[in-house]
Amino acid sequence: MSTTSSAGSSETQQFHRGLGLLDATMIVVGSMIGSGIFIAPSLMAGYLDAPGLIILLWLIGGVLTVFGGLSYGELAAAIPRAGGQYVFLREAYGPIWGFLYGWTLFLVIQTGFIAAVGVAFAKYLGVFLPSLSEGNVLLSVGSYSVNSAQVVAIISIIVLTVVNFFGVRLGALVQNIFTLSKLGALALLILFSFAIGEGSFSNFSPVFSTSVPEALQMTFFAAFAVAMSKALFAYDAWNSVTFTAEETKEPHKVLPRALVYGTGITAVVYTLTTMAYLYIVPGPESAAVADNRIAAEVAQRVMGSAGLAFVTVAILISTFGCNNGLILSGPRVYYAMAKDKLFFEKVANVHSVYRTPVISLIFQCVWSCVLTLTGTYSDLLTYTTFASLLFNVLTVVALFVFRKKRPDMERPYKVWGYPFVPIVYILVAVFFIVYIFVGDLRNSGLGLAIILTGVPVYFYWSRKTKS
Repeated sequence: MSTTSSAGSSETQQFHRGLGLLDATMIVVGSMIGSGIFIAPSLMAGYLDAPGLIILLWLIGGVLTVFGGLSYGELAAAIPRAGGQYVFLREAYGPIWGFLYGWTLFLVIQTGFIAAVGVAFAKYLGVFLPSLSEGNVLLSVGSYSVNSAQVVAIISIIVLTVVNFFGVRLGALVQNIFTLSKLGALALLILFSFAIGEGSFSNFSPVFSTSVPEALQMTFFAAFAVAMSKALFAYDAWNSVTFTAEETKEPHKVLPRALVYGTGITAVVYTLTTMAYLYIVPGPESAAVADNRIAAEVAQRVMGSAGLAFVTVAILISTFGCNNGLILSGPRVYYAMAKDKLFFEKVANVHSVYRTPVISLIFQCVWSCVLTLTGTYSDLLTYTTFASLLFNVLTVVALFVFRKKRPDMERPYKVWGYPFVPIVYILVAVFFIVYIFVGDLRNSGLGLAIILTGVPVYFYWSRKTKS
């Protein structure tokens, strides 16, 4: 497979600008909507006794995400470079901050999400093909084992990686098809729940209560924040479209719109879906649903035996499409790091025909498969749930840094409601960061430790570049 080095000619545009507004918006929506919305509301119900608060958390998460999208829009329009958020952090604070983000993205966030979503896809495929379940162990050596769900997950990751070898347009086409399909499936579930489901609006009360299940042994604010972390997990990855800036047509116009449209659409869908769940299944029952499969429980109550098949197909479509968006976008960050000589040199290569970062895609695929085989991806995601939010806050703060340091920077789009919108985002996000840390000290501390492993790696690459 022939590739050309992007380091060879800084003047030549290596990537193909093939992404329009629909494509970019579908990357935002598709990367966000995975398996989270099908289980997170049930998890949240285990932390809060007030259904109204659960709905409020999805609304707050939605507003927070839209405000983040508005803020990122200005940065993406002003600095439309491959790698997006990595470049914003590097330019605002220095190369080590960009590297720590890119390092954490590669080590855990992007690849961990890909592994987790791949296994979720395989688990639900096991509903139709039981031999593909996690219980079917194919290889066992001592305490280590490999099951068929892991193998299916790896195959799905490899297939989507190969699809994204052959041009950004093909990857975008797959993304559009699966994202529109999952939106249609969720819309039907919402419609059927309210139209024919035997539910009650009384399930939405109490709207507010500070009581927390005694078993949790934590304060209301800590429970509120940890519950919010489950919603933020479902809202995560909205920023991935900024990674593809050099492949987007008129990025100064398209990226801001895609960020706002994509986050707005997802916020509405998530909130309505959660309301549909609560309309059918009361809050306390939601928390007790087996394996937190609240979507399956609701679908079965509304549609009968066909409900399980319906929601399973919806999750298969959702997870497959979600992984395509993650696999498409992530390698653009590692490519940008390699161009800065802070990653393996070959990762900066772009295919001479398909104009895709093939080597970067391969690196991401291999590490995602390793995480899938280790079975530690879910723990890693827990460790870094708040870390992703931390980097997002630093990026929004960069908006103020650029306004002060580079007032003459060309800004084709300026964030609506400045400085109110970015300040609200920062304040609300910091509140949740603090209380997520307090409520889940062990996992948050491990998340910080994972980020800090990038410090010696950064200095290694820096010294290697200088020498």
